[in-house]
Amino acid sequence: MEDYSQEDWGNHSQDLHGYPTDQELDEMPVSKRTLKIKQESPEEAQKRDTMQNIVQILESVQLKWELFQSWTDFSRLHLSNKLAIFGIGYNTRWKEDIRYHYAEISSQVPLGKRLREYFNSEKPEGRIIMTRVQKMNWKNVYYKFLEITISEARCLELHMEIDWIPIAHSKPTGGNVVQYLLPGGIPKSPGLYAIGYEECVERPLTPDVERQALDPGKEGRVGLETLSAQASLHVEVEPTRIIYCYLGIAEVRTLQQCLFLHFQANTKTFSKEWVGINGFLSQNCIVDPGISPKSIYIKFVEVERDFLSAGSLVECLEKAIGYPLKFNN
Repeated sequence: MEDYSQEDWGNHSQDLHGYPTDQELDEMPVSKRTLKIKQESPEEAQKRDTMQNIVQILESVQLKWELFQSWTDFSRLHLSNKLAIFGIGYNTRWKEDIRYHYAEISSQVPLGKRLREYFNSEKPEGRIIMTRVQKMNWKNVYYKFLEITISEARCLELHMEIDWIPIAHSKPTGGNVVQYLLPGGIPKSPGLYAIGYEECVERPLTPDVERQALDPGKEGRVGLETLSAQASLHVEVEPTRIIYCYLGIAEVRTLQQCLFLHFQANTKTFSKEWVGINGFLSQNCIVDPGISPKSIYIKFVEVERDFLSAGSLVECLEKAIGYPLKFNN
């Protein structure tokens, strides 16, 4: 194993996204620690959220950790050309529990090649790991992986990297019926698409908020109108989130054709197998006076037709989001 100077150790003691380790945070002066935290960019925060999502997927399928022993582990035939979700873990002499160091979806580079980069001290990723073992910060290093198909990789990309597109709707026609207005630019090619709706969750006021409403005290007194509104509502509205309800595979038809059929279908044209999602979308178009329909969203990703039949796409997405798709059953 190569020798590293104290300068090298300092340069590589942070994790792959530039975050200090827990030990370094504990030893860091408060002023410097505050500066470090403030330097995190939106891109870094997004990377951290993505990694947490990947860890959630790996944990949901209950894979076992494998002890890293040598580079030949990753030269085996069954790893050479596979795409996969993988995680790197470690434990210490003081705590045997294995913790995640990093997790990634290897969707462009074969798993064997990607893993070798994390255990090669000549690579930036591998230098971090080898240095921490050499400095006895870590005891052992482990890895786990879940093989995925190209279509499953694109499905996870759809979830984690593609933004939702809101679907506009017309003003009510014929009394209480609105029509969806699909956006332009939907590809005339095969691929995957998801349909979701916005959910607004209400929950009871917390005790602190109720106490403030009843007795604002000397500090931060609020107006009587505000108190009255709080007392009458008795709920806090949480930030809205978009719920996935359907994953579609545009294999025979194009993405544009599939989405058009879902949003423009009527009871005379759509087939029985589409009743679930189409029924939901159609019912959402019937609104009471003064009430807007539920906000609907779509997202899509192009995938080569030959790859779409491989894998378990619905189960893949359900594991990633953590709940079942209402209209895929």
